[in-house]
Amino acid sequence: MKAFVLERYGKQRALQAADIPMPDLRADEVLVEVHAAGLNLLDVKIRDGEFKLILPYRLPIVLGHDVAGVVVKTGPQARQFKPGDEVYARLDDFRIGALAEFAPVKEASLALKPKGLTMEEAASIPLVGLTAWQALVTKANLQQQQKVFIQAGSGGVGTFAIQLAKHLGATVATTASAGSAALVKSLGADVVIDYKTQDFEDVLRDYDVVLNSQDGKTLEKSLRVLKEGGQLISISGPPDPAFGQAIAANAFVKLALRLLSSGVRRKARSRGIAYAFLFMKANGSQLREITRLIEAGAIRPVLDRIFPFESTNEALAYLETGRAKGKVVVKLR
Repeated sequence: MKAFVLERYGKQRALQAADIPMPDLRADEVLVEVHAAGLNLLDVKIRDGEFKLILPYRLPIVLGHDVAGVVVKTGPQARQFKPGDEVYARLDDFRIGALAEFAPVKEASLALKPKGLTMEEAASIPLVGLTAWQALVTKANLQQQQKVFIQAGSGGVGTFAIQLAKHLGATVATTASAGSAALVKSLGADVVIDYKTQDFEDVLRDYDVVLNSQDGKTLEKSLRVLKEGGQLISISGPPDPAFGQAIAANAFVKLALRLLSSGVRRKARSRGIAYAFLFMKANGSQLREITRLIEAGAIRPVLDRIFPFESTNEALAYLETGRAKGKVVVKLR
């Protein structure tokens, strides 16, 4: 089958187009004919080698975490899906590979594609949708009339998280450029801060939750817009000791994670704020909850550009520019 393969780690290293064997199908997996693959910054970071410590992949590998397609075969223990079903998923860590003509997917990570969405729209959803769900619903338990600050509102996670937070009844603040203000307002943002001309720390006060996706400087400023008892949830690091436990890291990695996050955890404690790092996981049952919201019209996908499969490297390069409003997707069929 045709695929794009990462042969060696390296910044801006091109993936190699290759013909590779069909993947082995495990007993609890479903083989999906890939119609579209969503790209994420996680793919870029893995390619660049930034996650070698916590996700030690054995190269070469096929990148790609988000998939939408059609079931062609099921393992003997996979009984929820049948050939011909249109499905989508965030592929599991160490079993990624959406940038190929076929991908094996753990049945527990899979869901039927939302009715009314194209394959490209469906492929844009899983990773960002599950990230927003696990941050705002699972970790933050966001409630009606609470205030949440979602950074980078026009990005992949931001466009989804704004809509989810509004569905939950929260007041939503976000950062965006002037050119993206209309987009984030249409998604439900109540307060839009032009990050080029305004400092969110001067505008926001007494927020219940911050979803941080930016750098360390922004992380520290986020502490100051939260009220006592608030929650700072970061998807961009630094990883905390709880994450080390969750991935069953060795003692050296656990120590490294503890040291990396010690500063922000100490500052958070001094202000009565809870800090947590979120590295989202594949989850089919949560994806089905997201499907229901999409089919009910509460959330819509936001796509920036769709690239043909042969332009996968160009798609990754475009994603790296940071100019995308919404998701970047590769179309295979």
